[in-house]
Amino acid sequence: MARRIEALVGTAVMSTSAVAGGDVAAATRARLSDGTSAFAKTLPHPPAGFFPAEAAGLRWLGAVDGGIPTPDVLGVDETCLVLRWIEPTRPSGEAAEEFGERLARTHAAGAPAFGAGGQDDPHTDGFIGKLPLPNRAAESWAEFYATRRVLPYLKLAADRGRISLTDAADVERVLSRLTQLVPHEPVARIHGDLWSGNCVWAVEGGVHVVDPAAHGGHRETDLAMLSLFGLPHLPKVMSAYESVTPLADGWRDRQWLHQLFPLLVHAAMFGGSYGAKAGDAARVFL
Repeated sequence: MARRIEALVGTAVMSTSAVAGGDVAAATRARLSDGTSAFAKTLPHPPAGFFPAEAAGLRWLGAVDGGIPTPDVLGVDETCLVLRWIEPTRPSGEAAEEFGERLARTHAAGAPAFGAGGQDDPHTDGFIGKLPLPNRAAESWAEFYATRRVLPYLKLAADRGRISLTDAADVERVLSRLTQLVPHEPVARIHGDLWSGNCVWAVEGGVHVVDPAAHGGHRETDLAMLSLFGLPHLPKVMSAYESVTPLADGWRDRQWLHQLFPLLVHAAMFGGSYGAKAGDAARVFL
């Protein structure tokens, strides 16, 4: 592991230790000879482009002046990603307010189109967990959300027997009403998988975001993900967000609609009650 990190970052590794790193990849902390630390993620046989896509997404999100910070990408290849180590700390209200303001600026930076962006090649698909994430651009958010986010994972969950026929039918029914339910907004630069586990409360620099599924989307999608799995001091985050760019009326009522995508991804990956929750979310709007 030390040799792999050295080859990617060009700095000698003094020691390594395993750390928690999520459900998909093995994670290692490396102490470098220059006195800094790095965080390395590895996977023996990842899908083609898996780590390069993550690195590109981090760079794209982190390029916004005054936006949400991301860890520096120190090196990447097909089986390993090395990032600057972010020293974690306890969540605080002050950091939450700063995060809300920065997230609003990142969203406002925009993207070329719905689905485009987040990669070195804007037509390159991404990943959600280890599942492929189609990012081909669409003319409207409703088309993009239905055909690139909801329907692929609805089909996968159904094929794996992890959503009932009734729940699946109700999810499909609500998709025809997207243009009526969600107000039109400019394309936002979004993280795409912004749950609390992908927000690192840092000793320096406030909240950093990691593990993106970055693309051009609707900003309410990121906010709905934060709400779905909870985030410390979320009311402070939202208040600060709206101080920079107010949200359209009724955004809280639309959260279940934006949560269809992550619920179906979880249904496809893990089963459990996620399929039923997706059906319940859809029926809110029927």
